[in-house]
Amino acid sequence: MAYMSQEGYDKIAAEIKRLEEIERPEIIRQIQEAREKGDLSENAEYDAAKEAQGKLESKIAQLKAELFDAKIIDTSKVQTDVVQILSKVEMKNVKTGMKMTYTIVSESEANLRENKISVGTPIAQGLLGKRVGDIASITIPQGIIELEIVNISV
Repeated sequence: MAYMSQEGYDKIAAEIKRLEEIERPEIIRQIQEAREKGDLSENAEYDAAKEAQGKLESKIAQLKAELFDAKIIDTSKVQTDVVQILSKVEMKNVKTGMKMTYTIVSESEANLRENKISVGTPIAQGLLGKRVGDIASITIPQGIIELEIVNISV
């Protein structure tokens, strides 16, 4: 089971819809076009279109499985006294004083450009259950980092 926000659920549903309604018909068109060119045994366009179709159907199936296993978390019920999934955590590196803010999200919603990290990352795992003022010692590839929790919000 994967926990996710309604926003994350809706984004995956929209991607499925796009793949089924736009990408799938385009690949079907390409296959039909390649078939019309004759002998399929030596038709590279046909082979490429069939391969693309297989990849697309696999992607659609994977996204549908994610939605089937999804448990939507009501963000209005997310508490801000302790770090948990969907918490927006402002923290400070104890050593450097550098501040950063991340939202802890499901694997499928993770996007570093939007400061959303997966609940499965070492940083998120080290922050879970912590409260404002707590210091989390987290092992990362470069060593151990100590992060002080400055604020927790949604």
